[in-house]
Amino acid sequence: MAACTLFVAGCASIPAPTEQMTISRAAVTEASTAGSNEYAPSQLKTAMEKMGGAEQAMSEKNYEQARSLAEQAQVDAQLALATTRAAKAKKSADALHEDAHVLREEMNRNAK
Repeated sequence: MAACTLFVAGCASIPAPTEQMTISRAAVTEASTAGSNEYAPSQLKTAMEKMGGAEQAMSEKNYEQARSLAEQAQVDAQLALATTRAAKAKKSADALHEDAHVLREEMNRNAK
């Protein structure tokens, strides 16, 4: 009986990670709205799955697992967002490079 009471008291001392859950949800949402579905689908999928696991752990009051999964989801979402931003920047740089190339060709043609 004493062991059960000690176990329950130990579990009760872990607070619900509501702030971490909010931060992680926001990170997943930001990655999703930034276009990670197109540029970093596997990272976004992993982040969403871990966020789902964190939500499930919260509903089961398994706060330690919820915090861990939420933190992992946040990191995966940040990776997806960084990958997306890098891909978009590369795409923009490639387009500018192509535009400059076309302009140079046009200038060379007009100079002749």
